[in-house]
Amino acid sequence: MSGDTVTRPRSASCAPSRAAKELELKRSEFDLAVHLGRIRTMPDEGGGGRRVARAEIERLRSDPGFPEALRASALAVGTGEGAAIVGVPAARFTRLARLGLVVPVRFYLNRYRVVVWLYLADELKQFATDGTNAFLLTGRTPEVLRSRLAAGVDLRPRNWRGRHLGFLHRQAESPWQRAGVLAGFLDPLQVAEIVEDAYERSHLNRFRPGPPAHCTPGTPAARLVEKIMTADDPDEIDWLKHDLERTLGEARAEQPAPRPFPTRAPTPPTGPPDPPGEPDRQTRGLLNWLRRREG
Repeated sequence: MSGDTVTRPRSASCAPSRAAKELELKRSEFDLAVHLGRIRTMPDEGGGGRRVARAEIERLRSDPGFPEALRASALAVGTGEGAAIVGVPAARFTRLARLGLVVPVRFYLNRYRVVVWLYLADELKQFATDGTNAFLLTGRTPEVLRSRLAAGVDLRPRNWRGRHLGFLHRQAESPWQRAGVLAGFLDPLQVAEIVEDAYERSHLNRFRPGPPAHCTPGTPAARLVEKIMTADDPDEIDWLKHDLERTLGEARAEQPAPRPFPTRAPTPPTGPPDPPGEPDRQTRGLLNWLRRREG
């Protein structure tokens, strides 16, 4: 045999962990870049997850600003860093976020189970340099905005839900998957009002998105994440329910939800019933066969 080594053919795609390494990103940076559409993924036909095409990795690596530009485009910052980027005190930045003027891109729970919102640095830079926002960054907050803050408005959860819904919708590939995404932002009782059929609800639940933060089910942290994930504004709920009904109609038309096969009833015997006390036909047939063998 020659000393030549056999080279395995290079896969046309790779798993997210491998793609993150080749793109010189931390896994959290990679996941956010995918979320934002900076990195295109494809379904993993074998494992049910997502993969990254080799051509996509080469496209990103060929960018003149790689990897700094890619990393900067997916940089998420907290309130302190965000306030510094915008050039305002942290308290004012929080008020801007509560009013929905800057939109969170992610969140996590710290060890005290306090929600920490994260914002895209690129978007904050654009917000700060937009001249139409100058009156929001200095001086007294306009009265109409102060009254909303005094009433307890906080649009951070809703704005995050809208953003996360868009991300999940882009990855959904069938009407049932899109319907499952919508159902994931509604209370189960609200979903049951729309999807009355138990088999359809069971099928729909297969496509409900999991929580965005890893928590042990049933814990206070998990309940808090579930609360953030669930729509609580009446017009937001109405929009989701309406869109769920419409998407369910598309899903049913394309492929009805699977149902168990009906159980076949046993075939009743044919012919007159056997006389009382007499062996049945099968037993009599066996006895006759044994007699013939003995004879």
